[in-house]
Amino acid sequence: PGEHHVSLFLIAALPFLGALFPALLIRAGRNAAAASAGFTTFLAFVGLLLNAPAVLRGEVIQARLDWLPGLGLNTNFFLDGLGLLFAGLILGIGLLIILYARFYLSREDPMGQFYTYLLLFQGAMVGIVLSDNILLLLVFWELTSLSSFLLIGYWKHLPEGRQGARMALAVTGSGGLAMIAGMLILGHIV
Repeated sequence: PGEHHVSLFLIAALPFLGALFPALLIRAGRNAAAASAGFTTFLAFVGLLLNAPAVLRGEVIQARLDWLPGLGLNTNFFLDGLGLLFAGLILGIGLLIILYARFYLSREDPMGQFYTYLLLFQGAMVGIVLSDNILLLLVFWELTSLSSFLLIGYWKHLPEGRQGARMALAVTGSGGLAMIAGMLILGHIV
């Protein structure tokens, strides 16, 4: 199982690592920004597919990193059939959006920013799918709130964009608070 541990952490980390590049590479041109975003997403997708045969045999791949075990702060990831399906959808559709955006966004649009926000969103969603820890789930959930706010408000000059971004933040933020409340109630019951 040792070889899988690296790949699960890597699959979760790659979109976040990839988010650093488009904003930096935009000076090198739109193709460089799009290629860097596409490449890291493609690597994560391939990493996921390499685990597919084991998952399809019925195995559950787990990766664990003890950080502060006394406080329950561990980094636990797991991949089962459902996780494989959803992570595959997120990364596969992400790749298509990266390709589409390269030709859709106009020259005036800050493309590097868009790809950075998109990769953060992608990473947060993959994190939710793979996380096997309530605290980790909460962190990734809040990251989706933040990155969806940034993505929806991408066209800052349009009032609809700003209004939509605020609405998204309110909805996902209140969803996150409801999730924390539910976890506290469950903890109390347990």
